[in-house]
Amino acid sequence: VTGGSSGIGKCIAIECYKQGAFITLIARDENKLLQTKKEIEKYSVNDKQVVLCISVDVSKDYEQVENVLKQAQEKLGPVDMLVNCAGTSVTGKFEAIEVNSFERLMAVNYLGSVYPSRAVIATMKERRMGRIVFVSSQAGQLGLFGYTAYSPTKFALRGLAEALQMEVKPYNIYVTVAYPPDTDTPGFAEESKTKPLETKLISETSSVCQAEQVARVIVKDAIQGNFNSSVGSDGYMLSILTSGMSPVTSITEGLQQVVCMGIFRIVGLFYLGSFDSIVRRCMMQREKSESTDKTE
Repeated sequence: VTGGSSGIGKCIAIECYKQGAFITLIARDENKLLQTKKEIEKYSVNDKQVVLCISVDVSKDYEQVENVLKQAQEKLGPVDMLVNCAGTSVTGKFEAIEVNSFERLMAVNYLGSVYPSRAVIATMKERRMGRIVFVSSQAGQLGLFGYTAYSPTKFALRGLAEALQMEVKPYNIYVTVAYPPDTDTPGFAEESKTKPLETKLISETSSVCQAEQVARVIVKDAIQGNFNSSVGSDGYMLSILTSGMSPVTSITEGLQQVVCMGIFRIVGLFYLGSFDSIVRRCMMQREKSESTDKTE
């Protein structure tokens, strides 16, 4: 589990550990990794289970990522499931975001998933089995005000997931791309400190989920080999609306998309209208305030 020292990644690790898995946690902060290791070990179901910690930046040096994953497989055996959960966020108006933030987010959120996946795929093909999970976001299905740096990196994961699934399906390897909503994590709390007012108001139109709930859904979908993983009714609607040419896991899923697409598009248009209204209202209030300041 990359990004496994906190948030959704940590909860996914706990959920898998509860089911008897051996866990390798990968993150940058060694102290947080060791704290998380102790927390996860409380949920062991047998004496043989192991939690291995590796401190590395998965977005910087592919060879280093490849080497540490090779070492992990030598200690714990081949990777049955890779969960790419390392990620970060920057919010703000497009012209206010530093250019290097766009580069950093693409490195962490996209390449930070490419590198670990690239490092394990050959072994999975040899064994004719494996699961790869990409944790995207609902902001990877729908571009929103304030997420011009973040959303594209999460959209990119879907393109990677779709192309990779077509390549590896004959080898009995299944890819899952998860689209969690706003989730109560340390990263979300940090992001909320700098959110523009428009982004906050749009976010408030849906509730904040708990990381444990999101983790349970992602693990279940990954084990079942589902391509899409969404949480709640909003998540289900977005997955239908943005299904496009995505793979389907069953005929039933395909039929649901065909039947529900039209009505969900109508609902979606109301949402988009309300979001545009929020943005317009905030702009008018800001201009009014600036005009008043100038007069005074």
